[in-house]
Amino acid sequence: MAEYINIKGQNIEVVASDPANPTLGQIWYNSTSNTLKGGGGTTVGSWATGNNMNTARRSFSGAGTQTAGLGMGGWDGTARVGTTEEYDGTSWTASNPLTTVRIYFGAAGIQTAALAFGGNTPSATNATEEYDGNSWTAGGNLSSVNEGNMGTGTQTAGLGFGGYIPGTAHTGLTEEYDGTSWSPSNPLNTARSGGSSAGIQTAALAFGGQTPPAPAVTAVTEEYDGTSWTNSNSLNTARGNFAGCGIQTAALAFGGQTPPVTGATEEYDGTSWATSPATLSTARTMLGSCGTRPSGLAFGGSPNGTSVVASTEEWTGPGVPLTVTITAS
Repeated sequence: MAEYINIKGQNIEVVASDPANPTLGQIWYNSTSNTLKGGGGTTVGSWATGNNMNTARRSFSGAGTQTAGLGMGGWDGTARVGTTEEYDGTSWTASNPLTTVRIYFGAAGIQTAALAFGGNTPSATNATEEYDGNSWTAGGNLSSVNEGNMGTGTQTAGLGFGGYIPGTAHTGLTEEYDGTSWSPSNPLNTARSGGSSAGIQTAALAFGGQTPPAPAVTAVTEEYDGTSWTNSNSLNTARGNFAGCGIQTAALAFGGQTPPVTGATEEYDGTSWATSPATLSTARTMLGSCGTRPSGLAFGGSPNGTSVVASTEEWTGPGVPLTVTITAS
């Protein structure tokens, strides 16, 4: 019988516990479980159920990563709330609330340094708040009151775009935040609200959303280079009030209203969108999100546009390393 050392030219490592981040093709023997194991990779993305938020809600925003997420604001089924919760990869913990309760607003940043801006309070607002991992404080105001706007980037290099300016119309307004104040930039080519976003201030992505006359939805995708927006290939499913995460060259879109409410998931590779066979377990709209294309997070939202849920789902994208047990079969 051929031996591994003769085939590969190396011995099989014996370890008491599995490596934290195995590489594809890596082989080892776990002396604790007495099993031969190896590093594999996912071939198809999938959603898995996580622990519920403490407060069910919709029409709110998120920031951060799958293992350090942040959800803030929204509608709890009765009223607007400023409720803020942090996710550690397992469970949600309540933190200090937003100073200004709001729905339909933009957000950016990470769990310990986030931004919340614009939205409906119930009137449209231009107020910005900064989160330091514990509490929210006032930041510089947007140049215009705006609700249904989108956001991405960081607390000191944020980007806000799109939305609806009451008394005017849907807008493509784009503004950059430097940690103190907002400055206008070139607008989106397609004015919209309730879309989604990914990326950083100098390499952002805007996709989907609602366009006039309501409730029309769009599939249009645009890329921002720090100065202007350029059209890219559209989503396969036009939708509004949905969620997204990632970067300009590797983004994820999920949920929303087409209508009807959907759990459809799509992946962007920097050029085009591909529809995943995996969908959210709970189809929902007006949900919160954060993370990356390989490791996204969906939380809260509404299954019908009215009621609210607290459910959380974690996305594992194709190619993510995993440990597999090797058997004779």
